[in-house]
Amino acid sequence: MGVTIVIPTFNESGNVAELVRRISAVLSTTDAEILFVDDSTDGTDDEVRRVSQTAELPVRVIHRDAPINGLGGAVVEGFREAAYETCVVMDGDLQHPPEKIPELLERVGRGDVDLVAASRYVGDGNASGLADWGRHLVSRTSTVVTRAMFPAKLRRVTDPMTGFFAINTSAIDLAALQPRGFKILLEIIVRTPVRVSEIPFEFADRFAGESKASIAQGIRFFRQLTLLRFGKMSAFAVIGALGAVANVAIVWLLTEAGIVDYVWAAIIAAEVTIIGNFLMLERFVFRDMKGAARGFWHRFASSFIFNNVESAVRIPVMSLMVTAWGMPSPIATAITLAVAFVIRFTFHSLVVYRPRA
Repeated sequence: MGVTIVIPTFNESGNVAELVRRISAVLSTTDAEILFVDDSTDGTDDEVRRVSQTAELPVRVIHRDAPINGLGGAVVEGFREAAYETCVVMDGDLQHPPEKIPELLERVGRGDVDLVAASRYVGDGNASGLADWGRHLVSRTSTVVTRAMFPAKLRRVTDPMTGFFAINTSAIDLAALQPRGFKILLEIIVRTPVRVSEIPFEFADRFAGESKASIAQGIRFFRQLTLLRFGKMSAFAVIGALGAVANVAIVWLLTEAGIVDYVWAAIIAAEVTIIGNFLMLERFVFRDMKGAARGFWHRFASSFIFNNVESAVRIPVMSLMVTAWGMPSPIATAITLAVAFVIRFTFHSLVVYRPRA
């Protein structure tokens, strides 16, 4: 049996030579290949080709000119193109020490598990390579939240956020995976019935280049977590909730400042949040359905018209709640928005993003 080392990369040219050298050193007696799946803009793919000419192991690179589904999508593509069923997934920045690969392979090779994850939070593992206390806090918090949301699936997993693991790909249905962003291990464990074990490892300092951690990555992870746990409706609800908060805030600001009365404030707030919500739905909820649906402006027009009709009905109801019942306008706004949620979700799922005939 052999192993394919799958390395998803984005602008890691400075790490390629050292990474290949260290992997080759620990797998010199093993049938193995190194497969980079690269989304870079800094010439990482060219560096891989250069290093491959003198590498001790076969080294390949798949460069994706139009990356789909982030680093998680790159890993799945690597699984499909791998020469061997056993794969080790690791980052391209050397924070995952290649010297742990033989231990991962030995454990998964026993045959009683399908996936072995290298954990920072079991045994003598540690996360010392995280840049600062802020990243330590984010890592720990996101791990606790994730385990709380999937208590059964993750009951034996201490580090579902790790990107360093070995897997027997014949044990999983690749078509069942829907990677979004970079946390592919969580996707695999939640969507497929894999048997999981862990070994400890020390998360090292980055060798070269800069961390890719960002607010945008955090938003993608939150979206992935939400969709895994609850599906599109919950992601729609999260965006709707954000829009509702913005809507209420706009109504409050405009009425408190005495700029307009509550009816006009509600109209302005509705138009602003209708446009904002649509753009967020495009990006975070219905992204996978856009390709089969009608064009952007058709989707925008149908969403915009529907939401304005819905607002035309909702705002008079809100006005009645304020004038007849004496309810504060922000509370009336929040209640009517909550009632409209199910209707909006159904319309967008079945009409706005309906596949073209």
